[in-house]
Amino acid sequence: MYTDTDKITLPAIEDMGRDFWSKLGRSKIFFGHQSVGYNIVDGVTDLLKDFNYINLNLAETCDPVQFGQPIFAHAQVGRNMDPLSKIQSFEEILDSGVGDSIDIAFFKFCYVDIFRDSNPAEIFDNYIATMDGLKDRYPRTKFLHVTVPIRSLPKSAVGGLKQSIKSLVGRPGVLDDNMVRERYNRLLTDTYSGTEPLFDLAMVESVNSKGFRCHKGKGSQKVCVMAPEYTDDGGHLNAVGRRRVAEQLLVILAEVANNP
Repeated sequence: MYTDTDKITLPAIEDMGRDFWSKLGRSKIFFGHQSVGYNIVDGVTDLLKDFNYINLNLAETCDPVQFGQPIFAHAQVGRNMDPLSKIQSFEEILDSGVGDSIDIAFFKFCYVDIFRDSNPAEIFDNYIATMDGLKDRYPRTKFLHVTVPIRSLPKSAVGGLKQSIKSLVGRPGVLDDNMVRERYNRLLTDTYSGTEPLFDLAMVESVNSKGFRCHKGKGSQKVCVMAPEYTDDGGHLNAVGRRRVAEQLLVILAEVANNP
């Protein structure tokens, strides 16, 4: 694995004045997710303990009744390995009454939703059509778009050997899957970057604690991978990774809350 030579400086909570966080605490937010989402929520919980001036009412719910007050609500959407079910589930939750009350809404796919055999264009077409409909029905809600998370290469020599064997017998591995995830993410960023709120989760996962993006060459392509220090199993976020991702998510959400 290699790292880029250009350093990326990500924003930190300490960089923002305390007033920056007050409007976020008064917002009504819904976050749809599955397992990696729980990692991120755990990271948010970690940060709230350390920064007590960030006041968020964090709760697992999609009950419309709960959105009569400021809340950072989260709930499971759809089924893993079925990205279209997650799009549909998110839409159904908003149409259940949640969409009439919230200020910010978003959901994320899991890395298991997009593999080498997936059709990123088909998934994205479904996503964009659904989001356009939601924006028409709920014009006061701000929708945050999130890139698909990526995986890390195996850490051990045994894992690396297994990865090589898979390639030799025609069973592509992490890099092949990440390449397809990158194709989806490119569609998302090309469409929304600079025009609508966007959280580049895949990018955050690939930037290690020293500020350099992690990647591995495959043919002529440079494929980004999750920094190995952020995961213990190659896909889910460990205590370091969840805090890193949660911090960047909170910064983006606060920016959205502060922009009319």
